[in-house]
Amino acid sequence: MSSPKIQIANAPCSWGVLEFDLAGVCIPASRVLDEIAATGYRGTELGDYGFMPTAPDALRAELAQRDLQLIGAFVPVALARAETHAAGVAEALKIARLLRDASDGSPFIVLADDNGSVDERRLNAGRIRPEQGLDDEQWSVFAQGAERVALAVRDETGLRTVFHHHCAGYIETPAEIARLLELTDPTLLGLCFDTGHYRFGSGDPLRGLRTHADRVWHVHFKDCHPGIARQARVENWDYFEAVRQGVFCELGQGDVDFPAIADALREHSYDGWIVVEQDVLPGLGTPAESAARNRAYLRSIGL
Repeated sequence: MSSPKIQIANAPCSWGVLEFDLAGVCIPASRVLDEIAATGYRGTELGDYGFMPTAPDALRAELAQRDLQLIGAFVPVALARAETHAAGVAEALKIARLLRDASDGSPFIVLADDNGSVDERRLNAGRIRPEQGLDDEQWSVFAQGAERVALAVRDETGLRTVFHHHCAGYIETPAEIARLLELTDPTLLGLCFDTGHYRFGSGDPLRGLRTHADRVWHVHFKDCHPGIARQARVENWDYFEAVRQGVFCELGQGDVDFPAIADALREHSYDGWIVVEQDVLPGLGTPAESAARNRAYLRSIGL
């Protein structure tokens, strides 16, 4: 029997298109899509809402022109606060309708905390201590909010939701990821497993993937530079300074064991997408050149 076919995508965050309100100028969506296709990727996530066209026919045309599939969209919600849940559901549904109407596939809502919005978590990303996390009541609110979003998305659009653990948010460390999964319905909420965030959040990505393989519906390949991560901890950099300094480096330049992770995905018959993400701040780096090298690296390990 042949191995499941894993397809490779990239995302606008690799070109500095981030959900955060940061200084810097992003290049136009048309050029980002051109460069994603030109560097060998078959799919893309949506990026920050409004970066790409928000009319389904227009978005579909942009993607078809480049033979790209739309595979997901990142939706941040401050889930630890119950008063944000209704607005979060509305935002997720708005984006889910666009995904449904602009795609012939089965894209995901990639739900996350409103990362970077809580100073304590932003200032201590990569070195979070247990006492800086949620209390029991907040955990309950957070899990209920995540399930509320996922249920609304499923019932109205038929799309599935994955949760993206992320540094500078409340679900960063291996223990926090495990607890959220314990508190949520495994048929309703999957996991977007991000290798770089898991590593910078103090975990072993290979162990994390094997531990949560049954919940992994979507995968982000991001590397983490050990020297820069160590310097971020020693010098107490906040999350954005760590990103600015290149903690999420090109694939194969950090200490994430991608060949072993690729093998583990095959062992668990993963047949979804791998999304390459090399987060940079707006206007930094040479995204197309990095994307090409990242794609070449993945080909060298059989992906």
